Amino acid sequence: MANTTKHDLIASVAKFTGLTQADTKIVVEELLQTIAHILEEGKCIEIRGFGTFYSKVRKPRPARNPKTGEVVPLLRRVVPLFKYSSELKKRIAQSLIRK
Repeated sequence: MANTTKHDLIASVAKFTGLTQADTKIVVEELLQTIAHILEEGKCIEIRGFGTFYSKVRKPRPARNPKTGEVVPLLRRVVPLFKYSSELKKRIAQSLIRK
């Protein structure tokens, strides 16, 4: 199964909406930028029926370099996460069962 790229997404939305690909590209890129800015502010985004984008602070901890075995400290960091909705989970499960 091949991955879907941003270009594929833009082409699909443009075909479905009847907008030009240039207009659709602006909308898709602005949506992605808006999601990124909201996450940078430490807020979360809930899209009903799809899922929630949020950020989580990971505590510092020791890690190990698998090649050398050396202990390397991992610093405190913030990671973006996505939690899918139960509706999306059901849709994905049903589509995979039909295949």
